[in-house]
Amino acid sequence: MTNVNTLIKGAKTLGIELNEEEINNFVLYKELLKKWNQKINITSITDDIEVDIKHFIDSITPLTTNVFKENIKLIDIGTGGGFPGIPLKIIKKDMNVLLLDSTMKRIKFLSEVVDELSLEHVTPVHGRAEEMGRDKKYREKFDIAISRAVASLNTLCEYCLPLVKVGGHFISMKGSDVDEELNEAKNSIKILGGRVKDKKIIDLPSSDITHSLIIIEKIKETPTKYPRGGGKPKKKPL
Repeated sequence: MTNVNTLIKGAKTLGIELNEEEINNFVLYKELLKKWNQKINITSITDDIEVDIKHFIDSITPLTTNVFKENIKLIDIGTGGGFPGIPLKIIKKDMNVLLLDSTMKRIKFLSEVVDELSLEHVTPVHGRAEEMGRDKKYREKFDIAISRAVASLNTLCEYCLPLVKVGGHFISMKGSDVDEELNEAKNSIKILGGRVKDKKIIDLPSSDITHSLIIIEKIKETPTKYPRGGGKPKKKPL
């Protein structure tokens, strides 16, 4: 049995009491992550305690905000190894989760995780946010879009806000120093129908890492011409 003290204590610091089933799910998830990581590059973080802190605990920090209502639909954009979508789902079982990634190998990994952990209402999807945002099936259908992806905030807003329904939220998980990014994203947030609701600074338990959660509320519909295709959100942010 892996040592789970860091995980249990870290969650507790955030006000989350993990039960036995949740702990077992995290342990199994980590085993699958390490197994698959030998075949394909999912994460450069492989140390047990570091996975607990930098992937699992970090992924559940958004639960300290007040935007996770009952039975919500969440899309995790650029999910990679399933972060933060799967850790959030392990704890918030009533959520309907779509895990979006542009790499098919990662989608296969995520499908195995979903099966092995017996997670219901979780769909790994191979695709790109800029295309899904123009698809009626997905556009403005989610209560929360979340991303721990590395793109700048003004680019991420164009990927994420078109997928959020009015009254919903986009949560961008960032490092500690976000003021400049927030400033640069003002225009993009406004054009796409959002407004900054909160910037929450999080000290990651059992580490000296500080992260921030940028919470953007969707206050009006995104104009139909967004998101733009052809890589424009990245090349020419709004």
